[in-house]
Amino acid sequence: MTTAASQSEVRVLSTLNADGSRRWIKPWPSPGRFLRRRRVVAYALIGVFTVLPYLTINGKPPILLDIAAREFTFFGVTFYPTDTLALALLIVSVFVAVFLVTALFGRIWCGWACPQTVYMEFLYRPIERLFEGRPGRKPKAGAWRKPAKHVAFLLVSMALAHTFLAYFVGIDRLARWVTTPPTEHPVAFLVMAGVTGLMMFDFAFFREQTCLIACPYGRFQSAMLDRHSLIISYDRQRGEPRGKARRAATDVSLPVTSRRGDCVDCGLCVRTCPTGIDIRDGLQMECIGCAQCIDACDAVMTKLGRPKGLIRYSSQAAMEGARFTLLRPRVALYPLLLAVLIAALGVTIARRPATLLTVARATGGAAFYVEPDGSVVNRVRLTVRNQTSRPATYTARVAGLESARVTSADLPLTLEPGELAQATLAIQAPAGVFENGRREVRIEVAPHTGEPVSKPIRLLGPWSAPGSVGGEEGHP
Repeated sequence: MTTAASQSEVRVLSTLNADGSRRWIKPWPSPGRFLRRRRVVAYALIGVFTVLPYLTINGKPPILLDIAAREFTFFGVTFYPTDTLALALLIVSVFVAVFLVTALFGRIWCGWACPQTVYMEFLYRPIERLFEGRPGRKPKAGAWRKPAKHVAFLLVSMALAHTFLAYFVGIDRLARWVTTPPTEHPVAFLVMAGVTGLMMFDFAFFREQTCLIACPYGRFQSAMLDRHSLIISYDRQRGEPRGKARRAATDVSLPVTSRRGDCVDCGLCVRTCPTGIDIRDGLQMECIGCAQCIDACDAVMTKLGRPKGLIRYSSQAAMEGARFTLLRPRVALYPLLLAVLIAALGVTIARRPATLLTVARATGGAAFYVEPDGSVVNRVRLTVRNQTSRPATYTARVAGLESARVTSADLPLTLEPGELAQATLAIQAPAGVFENGRREVRIEVAPHTGEPVSKPIRLLGPWSAPGSVGGEEGHP
């Protein structure tokens, strides 16, 4: 009889048979302490993912990725296109945090918190078992069960797609779209339909192959793990050589070659694995650290009256007899680097101006106009963004030129939090203030509360007298 271990030796992937055909994996659920804990974590994460779009912090959802407006909001802090440095620091901080968690606890993210694992193992597979029965048992009768399962998958995928879309458009806009015909918002409807289709493909067909083939995390874990990282390990010295339960030795003083190990080769650790690997083959890229094999093996050891922990969370070094330690160079480096990045991010956000101001010359006319009284008029366009969490009203003036007068039909300018708007100013100044046809000034924009901001601009005017090169008499 071919064992699970010998089968794994001829497979390129755990989801492929030796002839290259798809090996469909339907893991047996193994109740135990880790499954109970993972279930609590998983349903808490599902609840957070579902509820988060409905919450607000400073008038915005905790997470809003508004691509159309080029605004990303994370727990009360909104990043705009001009916040490139802050956004880069945030992204790098997330990566370093992932490196730290991986160096300490291996792929605990994959097995405990990754959306692929959470939804596959705690939503889609339970639905599948509800309609078709538990793996390892006789399938439930009824030709209607498989179509009904896929209808349930479709409804769940559609609900998840709407929740996913809410992170990009906000729950209020999504609610309006849901209650109106798709023809009024075709792009959003197509995005929802596309996400629903991708989820159906992933969770109904591709499944664990997302972890093994599509996701790069398992491949670059080799660069983040070391021999002291906490991983799921099989105690080879205790478990080998494998034998049946009735032949297991009780005298541990005998040489290993003369006795049977604690592993009874029941194969439950393979049958319960959601990626179909044999943990007894050692550390593998496909292992997501879900601990199902630990629960399965502990149950067998308990029935046989043997100590638990034949398969357990440990490290490669500890399995070879070294002392397990969390303190090592990379574990010290990652928190230090993470602290520096978070501090830099905090300083960058704290020093970000409350008002974003861009000043440019208005287009669509002459460089300047000369009024009948000899004064010179320059048209300037302001772009103002309110980067605070409160509405603000803005006024503008010319700093450094007291004789200048500012008129605008757009001022005062009232902006909601995060809102961006433009205003066109007409700056009128005496002709005598220009030197060689120009005058350097600063446009100062001030909110009704808070510090003003200013930007430099060059006003243009006549070289000597009104009507000279560069100007026009009167308004067009």
